[in-house]
Amino acid sequence: MITHLIQQAMRSCLLLAFSATAATATADAPSFPRTMAWSAYNLGTTGYNQAVAIGKVLKDHYGVNLRVVPGKNDVSRLMPLVRGRVQYSANGVATYFAQEGVFQFANANWGPLPLRIVMMSYGDSNQALGVAADSGVKTYADLRGKRVPYVRGAPAINVPTEAFLACGGLTWDDVERVDFPGYNAMWTGVVNGQVDAAYATTVSGPTRKLEASPRGIHWPPAPHDDEQCWSAMAKVVPFFSPHVATRGAGISADNPHEGATYPYPLLITLAQQDADEVGDLAQVIHQRYDDYKDADPGAIGWALERQIKQWSVPYHAGSVAYLASIGAWSEADEAHNQRLLQRQQVLADAWQAHVAAPQEADDFVQRWYAARAAALTAAGFDPIWITPSAG
Repeated sequence: MITHLIQQAMRSCLLLAFSATAATATADAPSFPRTMAWSAYNLGTTGYNQAVAIGKVLKDHYGVNLRVVPGKNDVSRLMPLVRGRVQYSANGVATYFAQEGVFQFANANWGPLPLRIVMMSYGDSNQALGVAADSGVKTYADLRGKRVPYVRGAPAINVPTEAFLACGGLTWDDVERVDFPGYNAMWTGVVNGQVDAAYATTVSGPTRKLEASPRGIHWPPAPHDDEQCWSAMAKVVPFFSPHVATRGAGISADNPHEGATYPYPLLITLAQQDADEVGDLAQVIHQRYDDYKDADPGAIGWALERQIKQWSVPYHAGSVAYLASIGAWSEADEAHNQRLLQRQQVLADAWQAHVAAPQEADDFVQRWYAARAAALTAAGFDPIWITPSAG
């Protein structure tokens, strides 16, 4: 059962997380098992393409056979990681939701996960709610009454979509919600005229299909000087930052997009993953950058100088050891990472107490949100979400 696996992972991971003796990165050649498996977004997406590109480097230089397993939603990408069927995931912001135990991860089969970042991609693209150019939508406010997709089991798509609607002063009640089973199906729905908008990173493969279709593509802006827009988005999600994109479907240096972004993809693993292997993987991603940076428009984001070391999810001890060994990890980075590890410990303790307490099955999620918020607040953390959401 997933809960049992997670509890086992937490018991071992959280002990390791606070250990003062992380594995030490060395100058030795990286060493990997002959086979490795990662989960990623669907075929054709920028996350999948970047995983394949790094996999080619692993194959060409280290003899590793990397199997990239596509997953159509957040659960299908993280389930194999929890069950040990993959060792890593080239994932999106669902990493943060899973750490927090919210949305799709708030039910009795999940709970907060002890996830760790290996490395991340922070490219020249944005995350945005793109629209069909023939829909007449120029701003997010113009989406009122339009058909907007909702992907079942994918809070990493639905919650940011809700944030961009909020930028335009809208909620799900102001649009016509159309459900889809996965990311690619959603974008096919835009091309086929079933919906008028869809969420993506601006360099994602399916967005090119809309750009090339008779409908065309337009990315409404999230103007950086629009305080109302950004205040509204911040109430929905805490992880967006202002960014000007110069890459994407219909986007270039001559036609930039003023909007928002967060790191994507995030190469993640569970905390108990072997620290030496994680450190070696971080080393390869850094030192072999030139071998894969041109394989996908978003792959430039893996450059060392683009790593955001004070984001919302902690780095793995192996990555920390490697970054520290090359002088790319500061005291401030370490203090931030330790604070994130403390947050995960608070969440783990709150979850263990919650599942052990007698309760009615039909209010499990509601009670978890309340317990989670109380525990985080008592420890001096912002719970962000205090009530369940459809996600």
